[in-house]
Amino acid sequence: MITPALISPNDTRYQFPDVSMALEEPNGLLAIGGDLSPQRLLSAYKQGIFPWFNPGEPVLWWSPDPRAVLFPDKLKISRSLRKTLNKQIFTVTTDLVFDEVVAACAAPRLKQQGTWITGDMRVAYGKMHELGHAHSVECWHNNALVGGLYGMAIGQVFFGESMFSREKDASKVALVYLADKLKEWSYQLIDCQVPSEHLSQLGAEHMPRDQFCRLLEDLVNRSPSNDAWKANWSANE
Repeated sequence: MITPALISPNDTRYQFPDVSMALEEPNGLLAIGGDLSPQRLLSAYKQGIFPWFNPGEPVLWWSPDPRAVLFPDKLKISRSLRKTLNKQIFTVTTDLVFDEVVAACAAPRLKQQGTWITGDMRVAYGKMHELGHAHSVECWHNNALVGGLYGMAIGQVFFGESMFSREKDASKVALVYLADKLKEWSYQLIDCQVPSEHLSQLGAEHMPRDQFCRLLEDLVNRSPSNDAWKANWSANE
């Protein structure tokens, strides 16, 4: 029986097994243990690996096959979403209230028990934000935070982590803004991690893991444009 690799929290090499060693069931489970230090998180994302685990579990590291990816210039905007955008009822900002976005993404949702965004995860990504690796996009209506998303930005790749919406289309508007900005900043790819019908409707594609990792090898070592993430607010979208 094949079992995931074990990583010691004291390991300072921040290495992972080759992603080809990930399990088929559950799809993509690669390793157990380690920590959520900035060095380990950066090492993981650059190799196409991300953490996902429930409260009370050790850190679980995943690299599913296939991978859900979205090319910024292939984002699909439905007719109803286009109507919402044309109304310009939302204001979109970046990196204005990162911690609030993560907390909102971690909040309980309908038909969902608990959250995988544990306290340790919130602390870890807060640290990554302070270091300039993690970013948020916020969607506002009447000065209230009504939607948004957050993720990691490495090289010319944005690794999406989670989204939330308190008003219709708010998280989708944040994604449209993000895709537009990523194109402007020379980003080539949005990693959506696990395929889903919702993501497919927005234009996400299924990419074999080996192809995704080969693409990462190139893109994470490229630089975005110099003005990436420097402006933290926009006009109404």
